[in-house]
Amino acid sequence: MRRVEKTAPVRQSRPVIWAAAFMLAVAGLMALLSADVISTMRNAADEIDAKRSVNAVNAAILSVKTRLGATLRDNAIWDDAYAGVNTENSDSWILENWGSVSVNYPLYDGVAVLDQEGQQVGAYLKGNPVQAITLFGPDLLVQSRAAALNPDANPIVNFYPSAEGVTMIATLAIQPDNYKAGPASTKTLSFFKMLDSRFIKAVAEDFQVEGLVLRPERAGGELNLALHDLRAKPIGYLNWPPKRPGTAVYTRIQPQLVAILSLFALFFVVVVTSARLEIRKIRGFAEKADHDATHDDLTGLLNRSGLSRAIAELPEGPAVLHLIDLDGFKSVNDSWGHAVGDELLRLVGAKLKVVRPDVVVTARLGGDEFAIVQLGKRDPAALGIALIKEISRPLPVEGRTVEIGASIGFAQIVQGIPALEIVRRADMALYRAKEDGRGRVVAFDDELDIERQETKAAEDRLKQALAQGDITVVYQPLVSARDGRLTGVEALARWPAAPDGIGPEIFIPLAEKSGLIDSLFFTVLCQAVEGVKVWPDLELSVNISPIQLCNPEFGKRVAAVIADEAFAADRLILEVTEGVLIAQPEQARRAIDGLRAIGVRFAMDDFGAGHASIGMLRHFGFEKVKIDRSVVALQDPVLLKAIIELAAALQIPVTAEGIETEEQARLAREAGCEQLQGYLVGAPLSLDELIALKDGVQRRTGTSRH
Repeated sequence: MRRVEKTAPVRQSRPVIWAAAFMLAVAGLMALLSADVISTMRNAADEIDAKRSVNAVNAAILSVKTRLGATLRDNAIWDDAYAGVNTENSDSWILENWGSVSVNYPLYDGVAVLDQEGQQVGAYLKGNPVQAITLFGPDLLVQSRAAALNPDANPIVNFYPSAEGVTMIATLAIQPDNYKAGPASTKTLSFFKMLDSRFIKAVAEDFQVEGLVLRPERAGGELNLALHDLRAKPIGYLNWPPKRPGTAVYTRIQPQLVAILSLFALFFVVVVTSARLEIRKIRGFAEKADHDATHDDLTGLLNRSGLSRAIAELPEGPAVLHLIDLDGFKSVNDSWGHAVGDELLRLVGAKLKVVRPDVVVTARLGGDEFAIVQLGKRDPAALGIALIKEISRPLPVEGRTVEIGASIGFAQIVQGIPALEIVRRADMALYRAKEDGRGRVVAFDDELDIERQETKAAEDRLKQALAQGDITVVYQPLVSARDGRLTGVEALARWPAAPDGIGPEIFIPLAEKSGLIDSLFFTVLCQAVEGVKVWPDLELSVNISPIQLCNPEFGKRVAAVIADEAFAADRLILEVTEGVLIAQPEQARRAIDGLRAIGVRFAMDDFGAGHASIGMLRHFGFEKVKIDRSVVALQDPVLLKAIIELAAALQIPVTAEGIETEEQARLAREAGCEQLQGYLVGAPLSLDELIALKDGVQRRTGTSRH
């Protein structure tokens, strides 16, 4: 039998083997490629999540920085803050307005105010006094000086090492609302935000970052974000474990190689979808943070930062910024409480949003100040008048009917001029509107800038005059209406070296507006007390500003002056006009009662020229009434007698001011005035002239000055 070689099947199987090998090779290659792709995707997914997570934490820190900076700006660029930190009781003002707030306030944990020399004015952490430089190191002083030298810059925000770990500190120069303070007079405000465990926990929850902790060093195998100090040196790290979603998916699909492509596709879909969701979340968080940083919490309107951005983004064309200040809002707040005041602000904000279609931006800048932006060529003054009319309509608030008014200043928005400058111009116009009597609409023009510069120059000269002792005192005699005997003098301020045209009727109101009235008053009081203390038979009258009765330290300082000079308190009569008695009756009453307790007497000045009533005379218990010169000038005996009989019924002696003719003196005597004052009975005298007058009288009566 012939042998049959089995070569054919082998040859026939080779293609199959090659095909199988090829298929195996392809399958193996596909498996390897799939494994490589999956591994690559796994790593990519881990990296995407890590970057997303790092971006989320970074966005959280930026959000806190933005919010802290916005809060700082609202507090640092503020007239009350600028005045408060430049008074003798600045530390008390800082504690009351910022230090006590920091005990349990979500936006900051501490505050520090440093002056231009780097000296601490006041600092509090969680309501407790601290030494800020000791607590945070000399870099805080560097940051403070940088902020003072650049008052127009954004807040400077840096991280500092502290006992709690790391503290975020934002610093900005303290400035008035309507003009820039120079570096030589600038104090800085710093807010602290401690990155403690509670803060870290809140960030982790808000931005969905699990296991977030703050450590001094990087943790191996974890994601981290370095926090740098002023000198770009890392002082701490935010560490958190990566989620590694890619690795989790890879581990899960590894046993199922048969379904690798399907699982790969699913993994890809999951990663892409997750990334989109996370991006959407981050965008949502960023939008919320941006909204919070640019909007007012109470009314939902734009805040100062939001207004600046809106002005910068306006389309080309005519536009006007209106600043609106509510007249009478403080009285509503004081009378009916903050709940009514807050609801009133919300109602006014709602009105402004719909007042006219050409009003495209509405903002609340803080307190009772609002802003709107008007587009187009319509008359801005007409809009202002319409706004005042609308705001003045009675509003139902919490079951009450509330009536307020408004004052408005506006300025043209010019392309290329910064928003802050536009706001400053409108604010100057608003200030003029309120100065002119409120309920007015005033447009900004260059004259306002010139006037402001002139006023500032006059303020500086007055401040220098007070510092150099250039303010002197003259004494206007007060004589008995019965026999012409000198019974007292009124001390009047004089500025011999004042610029042309600046007399007491100008520099005294200037002192009130610029915060120099206390210095002026005590200059006059000290000179006058020292000058007349040797004559125990003379009473001394000194005018006080209504603003001073609202100062809780005023009475103590007056008491200290008369005690230092051994001056009998019952010889001192402080003359006050009715303005403060109407605006702040309780504060005025407390101040008057405190000084009256040591013997100081009080006179109602300019009686008959305003709205002073019997009730006011009885309530405050004045020891004297001075009839205003305008009443005396009328030479109406019936009116004069009626006023004097009113005072007599309350057993209050009366002095007639402005006696310039014999007829006026006769009418005052016949009507019952006990004391006369005016150029007829005696012009203002220097101290030497007063000494000569007294010596002459004493020689005639056989007495002497010594």
